[in-house]
Order: sequence, then C-alpha cells, then structure tokens
Amino acid sequence: MTNLLAWFSNPTRRRPLLRLLVAAQVLYVLGVAGAGYATTALGQHIVLATAPVDPRDLIYGDFVRLRYAIGEPSLRLWHGAALPRRRQGVFVLLAAGPAGLGTTVGVYAQAPRPGANQAVLRGWVTDVYRRSFALRFNLERYYVPEGSSLRLGKPTRLRPLRVRVVIAPWGQARIAGVEEVGKK
Repeated sequence: MTNLLAWFSNPTRRRPLLRLLVAAQVLYVLGVAGAGYATTALGQHIVLATAPVDPRDLIYGDFVRLRYAIGEPSLRLWHGAALPRRRQGVFVLLAAGPAGLGTTVGVYAQAPRPGANQAVLRGWVTDVYRRSFALRFNLERYYVPEGSSLRLGKPTRLRPLRVRVVIAPWGQARIAGVEEVGKK
C-alpha cells in the first residue's frame, strides 16, 4: 500500500494517468453526441400517432407527455413462447400504415428481422391485461423548444399529435419532431 501511495505521490507519474482520465471523459461525451447524430443521419423515419397527456412542469417548463397509439397492442400481436410479463424488454415491428402512420405488425420477445419499409422499435412491457398489454418506449416525454410553433393549451384542449421518430439500425430511437394534427 505504501508503494502505491509513493507511486501516486510523484507528479511525473500522475500526469499520464490524469491525461488518460480526461481523454476518456471527452471521448465519452463525443460518443454520446455522435450516437445521436448518427441515429438521425442513418435511422429510418416513422410517424407515430399520439395523444398528449400532460403539458407543464414547473421545474422543466413546457413539455408533452405522450401516449402512443402503438403503446397498447392486442395480445394477438404477441410473438413469444410465453405471455409477456411486466418489465420485459420487447421489440415492436412497425410498418407504414394508413396516412403514413406507423402501425404495429407484431411484438416480439427476440429482435425480428425487419422487411422493406419496416423498422424495429425497442420497448418495455409496463402492464399486461386480459386482451392487451401496455408498452413504454422511452420516447414518452418531449420538451417543447422555447419559441416553438407548437403551442400547448390547457390539458382539456390538447389536440392529437404526430411524432416523427428516427430509429437507428442498432435500435436507438429519438424524437425528430412533433406536430399537431390538422395544422400545417
């Protein structure tokens, strides 16, 4: 133990270690930012129908909590050996449906191979009901940019929204934009 303390007490030996730690932190931050840009550049764009739930948080400002139409599929769409269970990771196979909206083709316990014009969105089971189950995608909260054209009223007056989601080939997803239905 004393040899280790003596080794670290020498400033010429600490400098390379300090540089390595700083470089690792910088690479991590650049990697996180790069993954976001790569998702947007390489990902497949899907439009999802949503219903806004909650428009305001005193600490964080304006945001919309989203409830996706694909978030409560029927158990008929489940493709797994056993019934889904809470907190289970799942893969939702999406395809462009009517009006260009993403619709659920199936929900899988293992990642399926998407076909042409299909994408796989990663989600988690939150509840299981008799005929359906509820999913979460970590895309349920969208912070409204200040000065944005998306204006939020009282919760009773909120309109349905369409959310443009980008899903990368490696499974990462992010919200690319939100617009009110019926507005241009």
